[in-house]
Formats: sequence, C-alpha cells, structure tokens
Amino acid sequence: MAGKYHMLRHEKEILDPEAIRSILSSGRYASIALSGEDGPYVITLSYGYDKDRNCLYFHTAKRGRKLEMIEEDPRACATIIEDLGYRQGQCDHAYRSLVIHGRIILVEDPSEKMHALEVMIDHLEAGPDPVKERFLKREDSFDRAEILRMDIEDMNGRENG
Repeated sequence: MAGKYHMLRHEKEILDPEAIRSILSSGRYASIALSGEDGPYVITLSYGYDKDRNCLYFHTAKRGRKLEMIEEDPRACATIIEDLGYRQGQCDHAYRSLVIHGRIILVEDPSEKMHALEVMIDHLEAGPDPVKERFLKREDSFDRAEILRMDIEDMNGRENG
C-alpha cells in the first residue's frame, strides 16, 4: 500500500478514533475502487462494519466484473460519506468522510460467512432479529451470494462541519 496521504487542510482531518468509528457505524454504503487490466472500476455496495475484526463485509452476486478484478488484484480503496447537507447561499456542503485502503478477499469459511451476514444485518437493520430469523435459518442463505471482506489497512477521515 502506498504511503499515507498527507491532507493539505489539516484542520479538516478527523483524528478522533471514536469519530471515525461513528462514521463507519452509521454509514450504509461504501464506494469501492478496484483496478485491473481493463482499467479502474468503482462500485457502491451496502456493508456491515465489524469493529472487532476491523473490516467491512459485503455481499454480492456469485459472478461478475468485481469478483474478477478482486481475484486479479485484491487491493482496494473505499470511501464512506456522511452527508450533513448543502448550505444554501454559502456554496458549501457539510460532510464527514472516510477514505479506506485495504484488501478484499472472498470469504469461503461457512462460519465466517454466517458471522458476516449477522454483522451486515445488525449494521443495516433497525430491527435485525426478524430478518435474521427469516434469512439465517435457511440452508440456502449462502447459495445465492458471495461474501467479501475488506480488511482495513489504513484509513483517514475528513470533515467540513
């Protein structure tokens, strides 16, 4: 991974680990940049944040361009944006954002797949228990999708409050 990016406007950098975890915990989508022989590719996926493992989990189709690109080069860069609104008349926008560097792997272990689905449901659902009951008890829960894990290697935050 390339060296850490040096932010030009240090007053906008988020250094507080709790603020960074708050953005990770409250976000719902990550835009993920991949690169391969055919050039760059960006996709936006919903995710689940696992703070204990310091990773993001995603579910995706069982085949497609992103899986081919991850197999070719697992390095990835993701961004999560907390939109705090455009400021009318000021030509300004309030936000908090993260840029995350890491590697994405295809999860193959059935117990980690189950863990990942639980993390994603807990992260995305306001009332996760009925959803877990409906989807995690089915034997075909893993048959229709792949589970990806992005191990976070480096992260920086920025805010315009």
